[in-house]
Amino acid sequence: MAVIDVAGFVADVKSQAIDHGFHVHDERHFVETYSLRQLWEVDLHPEEACSGPIDLHLSLDVDPRAMLGFEDEIMKLEDFDDTPPKGFSFPLLFTWTLPPLPHPPDLLVLATELAGVGGVELPVEVSAIDSFASVTDAPERSLSMVARTKVDLADVYLNNDESVSENLERCKHVSLFLLERASQWLDEDL
Repeated sequence: MAVIDVAGFVADVKSQAIDHGFHVHDERHFVETYSLRQLWEVDLHPEEACSGPIDLHLSLDVDPRAMLGFEDEIMKLEDFDDTPPKGFSFPLLFTWTLPPLPHPPDLLVLATELAGVGGVELPVEVSAIDSFASVTDAPERSLSMVARTKVDLADVYLNNDESVSENLERCKHVSLFLLERASQWLDEDL
């Protein structure tokens, strides 16, 4: 029997996301049969962006070695009320995407501004992809922003969702920041 209910944790994260003003649209769960590695994905966006253009993709990578190592350490505890072991975690990624932008922002300026919004607790990486429909067409630039955090298994075991809640609040601020600026990046008339 697993000491951590990952499906229950993901359901709690979705519930927290709704509490923080996000709409949850889709959830996917993948299991790699050889290694039993799992990937949980949730698609959501802020309530203010129902008609677009910002999407937020949350993904939790469940490494079976981390889970089994944590379970082994829990079983070594004398009393189940003892403090669970630290040092075991799953990566949690938040990825924002925008459609191709006619007037893309300067990436360095955007990265600097997002650093102020996400803070050191939620560092956001900014990247862009230029696509060419044909050789003679101008490039279309799409933006992608990624924030990488970790979910401590001791917190999941103790049902302490404070760090995830704080990260979701930061994600809300980043989403609203991007939503506010997206209109000028998408404006065809500029």
